[in-house]
Amino acid sequence: MKLLSPAISRLARLRLTAIEHWMQHPIETQREVLQHLVTDAQYTEFGKKHAFSTTFRIRDLKQAVPIHEYDDLKPYIERMLKGEDNLLWNTPVEWFAKSSGTTSDRSKYIPVSQESLDQNHYQASKDVLTMYYLHHPESDLLTGKGLVIGGSHQIAQLNDQVRLGDLSAVLLQNTPFWGQWLRTPELSIALMDEWETKIEALAQSTITENVTSLSGVPTWTLVLLRRILEITGASHIRQVWPNLELYFHGGVSFAPYRQQFEQLIGEPIHYLEMYNASEGFFAAQSHAGEDGMLLMLNHGIFYEFMPIEEYGKPAPQTIGLADVEIGKNYALVISTTGGLWRYLVGDTIQFTTLFPFRIKVSGRLKHYINAFGEEVIVDNTDRALAQACTHTGAVVNDYTAAPVYFSAGQNGAHEWLVEFEQAPPDLAHFAHVLDDSLRQLNSDYDAKRHKDIALRPLLLRAVPKGTFNEWLRCKGKLGGQHKVPRLSNERTLLEEIIRLGERHER
Repeated sequence: MKLLSPAISRLARLRLTAIEHWMQHPIETQREVLQHLVTDAQYTEFGKKHAFSTTFRIRDLKQAVPIHEYDDLKPYIERMLKGEDNLLWNTPVEWFAKSSGTTSDRSKYIPVSQESLDQNHYQASKDVLTMYYLHHPESDLLTGKGLVIGGSHQIAQLNDQVRLGDLSAVLLQNTPFWGQWLRTPELSIALMDEWETKIEALAQSTITENVTSLSGVPTWTLVLLRRILEITGASHIRQVWPNLELYFHGGVSFAPYRQQFEQLIGEPIHYLEMYNASEGFFAAQSHAGEDGMLLMLNHGIFYEFMPIEEYGKPAPQTIGLADVEIGKNYALVISTTGGLWRYLVGDTIQFTTLFPFRIKVSGRLKHYINAFGEEVIVDNTDRALAQACTHTGAVVNDYTAAPVYFSAGQNGAHEWLVEFEQAPPDLAHFAHVLDDSLRQLNSDYDAKRHKDIALRPLLLRAVPKGTFNEWLRCKGKLGGQHKVPRLSNERTLLEEIIRLGERHER
């Protein structure tokens, strides 16, 4: 098996030529992607309605097609779910990814065409491996198994043509045979619905495997690693899996969790962040420690970037790669081989470098606090929390925050609910450090906090362990990629979790 690494390394170098081309010619590459998209879809119902046969420039697309959110495309998608073809895309769409990126009661069904799988999800995954082998040519990554902690929905067969499940379930069901050989656990375990049972099955079935990589959201991966240590009596994970070398993570910021992973694993490994959503595989770190994730530009997706102040306008404006700026918040707008046209994903991103274009996810369009003009986003709070943990030795499992509005005799504040894995010695000191860190990271928040004129110091409440998972369970969202919104501009969610925590304490 050791002979596999040099062979894979040589294949990676061959693929690297194509990667370097789109990195060096990003704007030209994106124009070609757009032309392929509209050419392929010109005779679909959507393409005819929006004159794709005469769409030759980006300007033409913007004039012909408005920005869409899910509800705008829902009439087409509902017909596709019944088996109709040639509506949004020109080839039959047999798979739909049930969106797990929201905790609302409404599910979204994202079309996943064969082109989406081949040109986007799988090609991007292979390119991530290519770049990893470029930086680690002696890696033994593919001589072992990749442990995938995903998919919590069994595949549902709607009719003879259409099947659906969450994204990881769809990807696992369609993985080529060689991919099945390189991963663990078996499919029946990977797709289990009930997460407490699933974690136990994952642990028991993978302890004796030669696991070289992990993939999954940090919260559930931590639960699995702790259970494996309980079963084996090992002091750290590298005693169980001595060849573990890489963890692929995404979905939430890794900053609050990194310390816990390093302690549990026991020896240094590599960490790579990926931005792989139901709508597409958008970006990934090309090497460990990189500032931001490399935007995948030749993978069946055309990107536009909406300045955040445009959101909500009747005719919001977008810009292309040539005009983006480092550090500015943009809403991501995509057109894809799955038939999503000028689709507003809902995430906000910032560019960390230009040429090559690297991004980081800064939050969600609807997940922020701006009750007093402070414009606090998830990237701010994740980083502030990580700094407070480093300073105090605390370890955090999850958190959410919302505003406390002005009342008689009191100005406003932010209220935080934090679930600690390891509580700080002094909760008041932790809150003080957190508040100071947030002031350093966000000048608008700092201005509102000046002399407590608009905002007093943040309020922090520790909730019992398991509170956030219990809230997800109550909503039918426990497991997989589901997560509690970190920030909200109103207090409904926060009040629900407070009541749930109080019931736990009784």
